[in-house]
Amino acid sequence: MDRLRVFRAVLALALGSASLAACAADCLPRVRDGWVRVPPAGLPMAAGFATFDNACDSAATIVSASSPAFEETTVHATRIEGGISRMREVPELRVAAGTVAEFAPGGLHLMLMRPTRPLEAGDKVPVEFRLADGRVVRAEFIVRRM
Repeated sequence: MDRLRVFRAVLALALGSASLAACAADCLPRVRDGWVRVPPAGLPMAAGFATFDNACDSAATIVSASSPAFEETTVHATRIEGGISRMREVPELRVAAGTVAEFAPGGLHLMLMRPTRPLEAGDKVPVEFRLADGRVVRAEFIVRRM
């Protein structure tokens, strides 16, 4: 009888933990105010900006970004190194629980390479952020002039 009671307690604990994990996985960060700067004529690249809002109870780690409107999409950061402004790819971006990551000119941004078609102000561009846990955050960015 004691073994049965212990088994039921362990089973209840396991089911409760699985339920909590499922609730945490239901929370998905969201992207707000996404926009892409119209690239200067002839340049095969653009930059994307937005607010990545992680209102969830656990951190979210962005491991990649993609868009069917571009052949290549990467997360970059502009930093001053030795008095010189340099852009570097960010292989992983951890966004702590309850915080935001601001993708803005002169800082963190999406580097959007080789558009699959010409971009004009007002166009909408889908972007996906892949998280380390396999989930995907989808957003729509508006193309605009500076």
